[in-house]
Amino acid sequence: MCRNIRPLNNFEPPATRDEVTAAALQYVRKVAGTTKPSQANEEAFYAAVKEIAHITEHLLDDLVTTAPPKDREVEAAKARARAQARYA
Repeated sequence: MCRNIRPLNNFEPPATRDEVTAAALQYVRKVAGTTKPSQANEEAFYAAVKEIAHITEHLLDDLVTTAPPKDREVEAAKARARAQARYA
């Protein structure tokens, strides 16, 4: 999985549409092997991003968990600490 795609499930507040679209864009970039499509592929590329974002929103709505929601700030602080340890 691409390192830039972050988990979106079970957060408080829930993932925003922008976060879902960003994850879909990263996924399509990874699969397509390019960060920017050619003009010939642009329509298909962005249609895929839109469809994957839509399906992802449905998935997030349908997932069920008994775990308490994670706090975004706490998870971000953990990620910063891991990055600092890794790159120090």
